[in-house]
Amino acid sequence: MLDMTLETASLIADETLRKGREMKFAPLTVAVLDAGGQLKVLKREDGCSLLRPQVAMGKAAATLGFGFGGRELARRAAKMPALFNSLTAMSEGNFVPLPGGVIVKNKDGRILGAVGVTGDVSENDELCAVHAIEKAGLVADTGGE
Repeated sequence: MLDMTLETASLIADETLRKGREMKFAPLTVAVLDAGGQLKVLKREDGCSLLRPQVAMGKAAATLGFGFGGRELARRAAKMPALFNSLTAMSEGNFVPLPGGVIVKNKDGRILGAVGVTGDVSENDELCAVHAIEKAGLVADTGGE
């Protein structure tokens, strides 16, 4: 696969939401971005709160901005809060360094895009994204443990 196609992005979004429902998580919102940071798919389940689309896109965009998953971003944000507050301000809020932001790679390690999920606790958001990315036959980079 050379790019994040609409078909693949749709599969990832649908599988993310399906996994959340299967696990009985709170209603989720999922954003799938291509490698250039452009939105391919955004889905918001009924019952999601108002700012969930922005949070999902911010989680995905943050991972693309640094090239690694939300877990590593969260670790770094804890160590350097002034830098990460500045990055959030510079990006007009489109930078959310939390688990639930997952880089999507092909089997050769090339970044195809990113997924951002929000609605439940960040670890559950991430679990749904990873499941969906793997279901699409791709590799999920969460930023480690």
